[in-house]
Amino acid sequence: MTLLPIQPLHSFEQLKLLADSRRLGILRILMSAPASLTQLGQSLGEHPAWVRHHLKQLETAGLVELVETRVQSGVVEKFYRARAGGWLLQQLVLPDDPSRPTLVFSGSHDLAIELLAAHLAKHINILTLPAGSLDGLVALRQNLCNLSGAHLLDISGEYNLPFIRHIFPDRAVQVITLAYREQGLMTAPGNPKSICTVADLARTDVTIVNRNPGSGTRLWLDRQLQTLGIPPTSIRGYESSVKTHTESAHLVKGGAADTAIGLQAAAHQFELDFIPLFHERYDLIFPQGQNELLAPLLDTLQTSAFRRGVEGLTGYETTHTGEQIPL
Repeated sequence: MTLLPIQPLHSFEQLKLLADSRRLGILRILMSAPASLTQLGQSLGEHPAWVRHHLKQLETAGLVELVETRVQSGVVEKFYRARAGGWLLQQLVLPDDPSRPTLVFSGSHDLAIELLAAHLAKHINILTLPAGSLDGLVALRQNLCNLSGAHLLDISGEYNLPFIRHIFPDRAVQVITLAYREQGLMTAPGNPKSICTVADLARTDVTIVNRNPGSGTRLWLDRQLQTLGIPPTSIRGYESSVKTHTESAHLVKGGAADTAIGLQAAAHQFELDFIPLFHERYDLIFPQGQNELLAPLLDTLQTSAFRRGVEGLTGYETTHTGEQIPL
């Protein structure tokens, strides 16, 4: 027996077809085993002619296929099966405005991305989904976004490229540096608990707010804790996570946490103290062949106005902004 893969539904036409419970019922039967018109009619309690009408629509949409023709007692029986073992119902629904196309960004939260969206607002509508570096790359792989952003440090000391090669072994993508940025410990003004290092997070009088699993910041912290031999369960607040640097800073500002690892720019925005921990490269990743769609964005990266704006956020360095990194 051939095992069929799970495939995504690629068009609204396919989604509309399966919105009809009758056609969905036919497809689900054919996902379990091939069947003829007669067998489908018996299973569904419908006349074969009714089944044929809906089956042809599913075949035209690429959801089922003819796999065998048998002649039994002078009667020709055609057997059909689904073209996948399962289907993923995922489809982006975006505004239809040819004069101002919409791009979807999914990846690690970054204040420079927000600034970039503001610079492009007249020409491109950028919808952002802060999902973390890893989940953003997976979303890009699944065609759920046009653009992703990551700052993943590999054990080799290289940023992003080993992860991108692993997730896209068979698809060409481009990698463009957005900026280098500073991350560290954000604390209340005056740093009342004298928090200076990652080791201080294990103190019983310190509570943190963490970043979401799969984010580059969370992965960096987990590696540091492993190196120091500190079990995550010993850190108060480790399981409490948010998806953005600004959410982390807001919670520290409000006293809900003593510290969080985040961007210097977020600490500056909320008037928090900041203890630098590491300097990192943040890259933009997008599929090969989208240069025309992304042209206004790529052009903006090269402008002095955008670079001045990024450096004005505090903790950003734009010397390599807009440079393509070969894979």
